[in-house]
Amino acid sequence: MEENQKQVLIGKRLYAAICNFERSREAREEYYSIMDTQIENRGKQQTIREQVLRVYAMLFCDDLGMEEGLPAGPDEVEATADRLYIGTAGFDPDHWYRMKYHFPVIDEDNYDRFAALVLSDLKAGPLHEAVVNDGDMLLVGEKNPLLMTLEERESQQLRKIDLV
Repeated sequence: MEENQKQVLIGKRLYAAICNFERSREAREEYYSIMDTQIENRGKQQTIREQVLRVYAMLFCDDLGMEEGLPAGPDEVEATADRLYIGTAGFDPDHWYRMKYHFPVIDEDNYDRFAALVLSDLKAGPLHEAVVNDGDMLLVGEKNPLLMTLEERESQQLRKIDLV
């Protein structure tokens, strides 16, 4: 599969399927169909799910001590999900990525869906539009923002993620 075809799979259709996953059987079927699609990456067969989890690990799990090139698992996605902010570090649904997209629990059943949501949003969702039109970006904060005070959260070291 060509690179352009892979990018289409991790795009608007995947984003829409994830956003409607809880409400629609068709959306769930679409999600699983896309995530289980076999692709070739550097001469190796893998699924879109495997690629999503590898990219997620590369972008968001670099300080967790993971071996380079390994996919993120449920523990890694759960450990990093609360570190993602849209635009500014805050403790509200408008700025905290996980809260905005209603993922109260990240576990074995949905960690890959959360990782795919983040990447498809960056590639083709409202976050992509916000980057292009408003200059907002996905920010990755320090470990354990839930344990920080408001002042600590506002002054933490943040790094920007931009896939545009």
